[in-house]
Amino acid sequence: MTGTFPNISISTERLVLRPLDEDDVPALAEMMNDEQVGAWTDVPQPYSEEQARGWITRYAPTEREAGRGLDFAVTEFLTQRLVGIVQLAKTNWHVRSTELSYIIAPWARGEGYASEAALATAQWLFTDQKFERIELRTAADNTASQQVAQKIGCISEGVLRNACIAHVRAVDGTWSDVRTDFIVWSLLPEDLDGAGDQLADSDGFTTYSDWN
Repeated sequence: MTGTFPNISISTERLVLRPLDEDDVPALAEMMNDEQVGAWTDVPQPYSEEQARGWITRYAPTEREAGRGLDFAVTEFLTQRLVGIVQLAKTNWHVRSTELSYIIAPWARGEGYASEAALATAQWLFTDQKFERIELRTAADNTASQQVAQKIGCISEGVLRNACIAHVRAVDGTWSDVRTDFIVWSLLPEDLDGAGDQLADSDGFTTYSDWN
């Protein structure tokens, strides 16, 4: 059984999650060239505006139409500025599960946007889309991303040993691969109970200074 995600927008108190648009190209390229993004993701470095345009106009629509995933542009409600990306991938419509990941621009970190956007996406998946499982995978050393997973109510299921490739940039600017472990997290509908209250109890949203 294969489905397709709708082309929709999700609003929170501070954010709007919407489809990527070609107007996002400059901000998306700038965000992807950040060192933390290069370290913890497989985004090519350096990342050009042409690559950003290809993601927005070709890759994202194809993934959605094929039912494999969905890409949200995360923007500030008041300024409409692009603060990050939430991505759904490896979607299995038979078991109603998908893998969630997030990236936040360097200037927007420390505001709890990752937790807010991820939680809103999870709530939408479980209520409107009737999903039963969301999976996250975080590199073993990416503690800040792990904190986001914990904050929205995810449960750690175990470690995939040596299954992740992180990246280290040398003084001369070149990147090299470093193997590490993946920590696997899951989120089920019942895990969301109290997750919003937990975010609110921490002065609105959690503050993280260094994560992807």
